[in-house]
Amino acid sequence: MEKIYIRCGYTDMRKQLNGLLDIIQYNFKLDPYSNSLFLFCGKRADRIKAVHYEGDGFCLLYKRYENGRLQWPRTGKEAKQISDQLRWLLEGLNPEQPKAVQKWLTHKSENTENP
Repeated sequence: MEKIYIRCGYTDMRKQLNGLLDIIQYNFKLDPYSNSLFLFCGKRADRIKAVHYEGDGFCLLYKRYENGRLQWPRTGKEAKQISDQLRWLLEGLNPEQPKAVQKWLTHKSENTENP
């Protein structure tokens, strides 16, 4: 995939493929046939839909989170391009965070004697 777009704000999750394609093409003036992934989130922020064209047809993916909610950008009705933030977004983290917290691994000493 070349690009990933998210629709900021709420999307009516009752929309099926054709309704989502209309949003992509007419609201955002983007090409739904491009090698891009388009993500949409409902008002409750506990489910997403994704649209991707695979060359011979469209793929519509749906995910419902059993526990927790997504940190979906709620400002405006625009399409925002993201890249590395996709993993953060799908894990419920805020994709607009200024920087990620780096994980540190602690290593036990080879010589671990109890006094």
